[in-house]
Amino acid sequence: MASAEYLQASSTGFKDAKAYDAHRPSYPPAAVESLLNHLGVAGKPHARIVDLAAGTGKFTELLAARPEEYEILAVEPTQSMRETLADKGLRGVEVKDGTAERMDVGDGWADGVVAAQAFHWFANETALAEIHRVLKPGGTLAMIWNIEDYNKPASWPAASKWEQALNERIFALPDFGPPRFRGNAWPQVFDRQAASAKPLFSTPIGEEKFPWTVWLDKEALWKRVNTLSHVFTLEGEDKAAFRRAFDEDVTEGNGEFNEKGEVGVHGVTFLAWSKKL
Repeated sequence: MASAEYLQASSTGFKDAKAYDAHRPSYPPAAVESLLNHLGVAGKPHARIVDLAAGTGKFTELLAARPEEYEILAVEPTQSMRETLADKGLRGVEVKDGTAERMDVGDGWADGVVAAQAFHWFANETALAEIHRVLKPGGTLAMIWNIEDYNKPASWPAASKWEQALNERIFALPDFGPPRFRGNAWPQVFDRQAASAKPLFSTPIGEEKFPWTVWLDKEALWKRVNTLSHVFTLEGEDKAAFRRAFDEDVTEGNGEFNEKGEVGVHGVTFLAWSKKL
C-alpha cells in the first residue's frame, strides 16, 4: 500500500491515540523473549533495532526496558501516535516520522527490524525492499501480533460463542484502507518475493503462537473492541447498533465469566520472522 493511503487509513482509524495506548494490551514476556531470540538480539548489548510502525510504543516500551540497552529507532507515520510515544521519553529511543516504504535510515543500520501489530498494513514488495535495505547482512525481520479471538482470521476457531459472533460482526463491517491481519493476506508477499528472480527474505517464514486469556469487565472489553479501526470509525446509529449487538453477544451463557463478573477474553500472541538474504 502506498504511504499516503497508509497514513490516511491510520490517521482515521487510530485518531484517538491515547485510547489506543490505554486499552490495547501489551505482549507476554515469553513471546517477547522468543521474538528477540529469533531476531538475534537477545543478550546482544546495544543492538540496533528499528521498531517499524511503532504506534504509541506498546512494543517499544518493552524493548527500551531490556537490560541489553538497545539503540532503538521508532518509525511511525501517524502524528498523534508518534507524539504519544515521544511523550513517554523512553531510554535509548529515537522517534521519527517515516513509513515502511521510506524510513530515512542508513543502509545496513539495523541488526533487526520489528513490526508489532502492523506488518499487515504494508505487506508489499516496496516495504520488503526497504526493510531489506536497512538491515545488516543476515539481519532478521520479526513480526508480532496480539490477536483476540473476536478479531481472528475466519478459519481460526474461537473459544466462545460471543467471540465467534463478534468476529463475524467485525468481518461484516464496511471495509476501508489496507488489509487487516484477520484477512490473512499478509504472508502472500513472502511467497511472491520467494518466486522472484532475486528473493530478499528467507522462506518459509517462521511462525509461533502463545495462547492467553485475560479477564475484563464488559465496559473495558468494549473500550478495547472500540480501538479496532473498523469499529472506531462507525458513527451515529451504526455505532449504536454495533454496541447493542456487542451487549447482546457478551452475556453469560455465551462465554466464561468469573466471580467478579468479568468475561474471559481469549487470543494468541502470534510471531513470524524471516531472515535477510
